[in-house]
Amino acid sequence: MKHGPIALIDENMPVVVVAVKDHSLDKVINNIQEIKARKGKVIAIVTEGDEVISKLADYVIAVPESFPEFSVLLSVVPLQLLAYHIAVLRGCNVDQPRNLAKSVTVE
Repeated sequence: MKHGPIALIDENMPVVVVAVKDHSLDKVINNIQEIKARKGKVIAIVTEGDEVISKLADYVIAVPESFPEFSVLLSVVPLQLLAYHIAVLRGCNVDQPRNLAKSVTVE
């Protein structure tokens, strides 16, 4: 966020943030505050029951609390669903993505 991406943020820029409870949560909170200072829209993936980030973010998707090692895996599911639904809303054919090289190996 510090160098390039922060320059792109304005009131029309949605930013998806994975903010589950782990060792980097304080840094993520600082990044969210920087996004909000630039009027960006924050969509946050949070641990269930989180109140700090829920107050900062515009939209919140909660995942169940688990061991820190599994929180990343749990966060991937809503991210994939978000990407799928955005693609459908944009009218993209999610069954046949563009520019995907298909290869078959025969032994």
